[in-house]
Amino acid sequence: MEILLSLARQAGFSHMAELDAATLRPMAEVRDMCSADKCRSYGKSWSCPPACGSIGHAAQRISQYRRGLLVQTTGELEDEFDLQSIAAIEAQHKKAFLNLARQARLLFPGCLPLSSGTCSLCRKCTYPDRPCRFPGKRMSSMEAFGLLVSEVCTKNGLSYYYGPKTITFTACILTD
Repeated sequence: MEILLSLARQAGFSHMAELDAATLRPMAEVRDMCSADKCRSYGKSWSCPPACGSIGHAAQRISQYRRGLLVQTTGELEDEFDLQSIAAIEAQHKKAFLNLARQARLLFPGCLPLSSGTCSLCRKCTYPDRPCRFPGKRMSSMEAFGLLVSEVCTKNGLSYYYGPKTITFTACILTD
């Protein structure tokens, strides 16, 4: 775990904490929020529902792991409508997490990285017309696996809210 923590620090995440995989509870209610399609990815990506598999499949995958690492990128906003800063903070988080996940997969083959938001490896996903171009690199989100991110953070000693005029993106890597 120390090596993952060190890599996360080097990547510049704002906050991090060890994760006990026993605290992860995939919930159909969280997965159902995906079908509201607020992120515009439902049914449009191999990493999102329904293509990423059932909630039972997510629970089975998660049950293979004992621990992991939660990472967060928190940034300040001028106001709650500061969409430019939100996009920049999200891009920073995704870039750092993509790099961390790549390193983790080399060190811990079989680990399960779960990102924030849909997979962004390709400009346009091939779903449903062609197979995924990078099945070994794609990442589903914590929400796609039915995880309530605020609950996961709380149960693992990490804050979820860092005050007004902030936004936080959270991801995790599960290891055995």
